[in-house]
Amino acid sequence: MAVDSPEFWIALGQIIWINALLSGDNAVVIAMACRSLPEKQRRIGMVAGAGVAIGLRIIFTIIIVALLGIPYLKVLGALALLYIAIDLVLPKDHEEGGVKASDSIIRAVGTIAVADVVMSLDNVIAIAGVAGDHWGLLITGLVISIPMIIAGSAIILAIIDRFPIVVWAGAALLGFVAGEMLLGDVAIVEHFGEEFVHAWETPVALACAAGVVGLAWVIARVKTRKVAEAHGNA
Repeated sequence: MAVDSPEFWIALGQIIWINALLSGDNAVVIAMACRSLPEKQRRIGMVAGAGVAIGLRIIFTIIIVALLGIPYLKVLGALALLYIAIDLVLPKDHEEGGVKASDSIIRAVGTIAVADVVMSLDNVIAIAGVAGDHWGLLITGLVISIPMIIAGSAIILAIIDRFPIVVWAGAALLGFVAGEMLLGDVAIVEHFGEEFVHAWETPVALACAAGVVGLAWVIARVKTRKVAEAHGNA
């Protein structure tokens, strides 16, 4: 995939979009970890924590991409990505009690780094599915998107609140990536052949995208109905 090819820029856009959708909680963690720092130190803590998080996430993603060359791991990754896609659009209860404010820059940076690694598995799997073995695309997408998310998390969240379709479209994209990842597994290619995989890659990816949206819609309706019934009985 050449840098001057449309495929490269489409994939880069997908990585940035996926990161924007899946990293909202990470941006919240950064803000919460630094909220008790003196005002002059908050920016330093946020930038330093973000820098450490970027480095760790790049290393983490490279490891995951390397492991995806093992037979059937892409199948597991695709299944995990389908779960992530459905979970993305389901209603959630956000609690702030899980992240403690830190009173020093070192502690804040440590909190941010650990939380980012723990919370970034969904991002890593999705980005690995888009980038494949293109290391330049992988690192470029991460370096561009993470600072953008940190700086513009409030704007991103406002856009998502105003246009919920953005989240659903993102879930469909994750389902599409999962379908491509599924058929791109080494074992699948060796068993069925590259011609079969090439012929069925897009139909399977579209089916996964549609399946994610449909199943997520049904689960969201059921979950919302149960919450409404619980409130009505209270």
